[in-house]
This record gives sequence, C-alpha cells and structure tokens, in this order.
Amino acid sequence: MGRIFEKRKETIFKTAAQKSKLYSKYGRQLYMAAKNGVPDPDSNSALRSVIERAKRDNVATHVIEKAIQKAAGTGGEDFQAARYEGFGPGGSLLIVDCLTDNPTRTISDVRGCFYKTGSKLAANGSVVMSFDHLAVLSFQGDDEEKVLEALFAADVAVEEIERQDGIITVFAPPAEFFKAKTALLEAFPGLELDIQEIRFLPKASHVLSQEDMTLFEKLLDMLNDCDDVQEVHHNIAIPTA
Repeated sequence: MGRIFEKRKETIFKTAAQKSKLYSKYGRQLYMAAKNGVPDPDSNSALRSVIERAKRDNVATHVIEKAIQKAAGTGGEDFQAARYEGFGPGGSLLIVDCLTDNPTRTISDVRGCFYKTGSKLAANGSVVMSFDHLAVLSFQGDDEEKVLEALFAADVAVEEIERQDGIITVFAPPAEFFKAKTALLEAFPGLELDIQEIRFLPKASHVLSQEDMTLFEKLLDMLNDCDDVQEVHHNIAIPTA
C-alpha cells in the first residue's frame, strides 16, 4: 500500500496547496473591494463581482465572509496593488498584477522568478502598450445584434462584440464594466455570464518553440506560486493539446 498511499498523499497535498492559494488570492481581492467601498455587496458592485467570481471558483463561504468581516473592522492588513512588466522566454511579454502588504518582498519574489528563467523585468509602460485593457463579458447566445441593441440602449460604450460557436463576447472599456453587466442582466433575465472580468488582452499573439514554451510554463508556475501574485497576463498562444 506504500506506493499507492504516497501517490494519494501527494495528490491531497497538491490539491490542498492549490486551494490555499485560491483562497488567499480571493481573500485579498475581497478584502480590498470591501475596504475600498463598503462591506456590503448590495451597495458595492465591485465587491459583488468578486464574490460572484469566488463562488464560481468554489471558494468556501466562510472564506468570503471572513474577508468581508475583516475589511469591516479597523486595522488589519494594508494591501496595495502593484503591477510589474517583463520580457520572458522567446520574446514573450508578461504583466504581473499583485496585491501586497510588503512591496519589497513582492518585487524580490517576482524578480527572482524572472531571473531564474532567463527573463527580465521591464520599465513600467514598456509592455502594457502591446495589450488592450478591456472589460470582457462572455455568455451563451446567438443574436449579437440584440445584445448590441440592449447595450446601446443602456448607453454602454462597446469596443467590440463577437460570436463564435454559440458564445457571445462583449468587449468594453474597463470603466463600463458594471454598466455593461447590469444592462445585459436586465435585458436578458436568467443570463449566466461565463466570463465577467477586466483583462489585459494582447494585440497580437506570439508562438514559442518547444524549448521556450517549457521555460515559459516554468515562469508561469513560479509566478503563480507567489502568494502576492493575483493575475499574470501574457501574449503567448498556449497549445490546447
């Protein structure tokens, strides 16, 4: 039973570590959203959006409630947003978004990930110019004209809308996120949003060689293992198989 037990134990520990990382990530986002507004999702659309994403990712209810309760109290952590840009293996471009209570620790951790994979951090603004910063809302549907009419009726500034394989995706300026989401939910009762977030989308995708892809994936894994890292945006076309 020894070998089987070791494999099961490894799987359990790996799953626990992934869950811990997920809980930590959402705990910080919930705390920040509640702290920067009010700790009431009915009155705080940003907090409500994070709660919805956390529930979709199966974050435990007690984790959500604890983060909000902590923000409602006095004191606590003093998190702040930090963004780093860099050049990865094979000419890849990366944007690393963090929430940190210790910027010195965070930049050291992120720099270490880049250094260990032969990559380097870049000056602020040198990478983001190759991306579009957009609100993205995606859901099942087949009538983009009807969706567009609903958004225009709500005075939403739409950058683009596309339909592919029965999925409609709306792209809008980040500031229009909540207005666009509200307009869609009111126009189409019962609509379920598969994606509802603000993203950096590359203006052009880049394909890596197998060797560079291996190193790039190592860099992504290292960054995602950093507690302070929330999101990593990049311009690489990841193989589906």
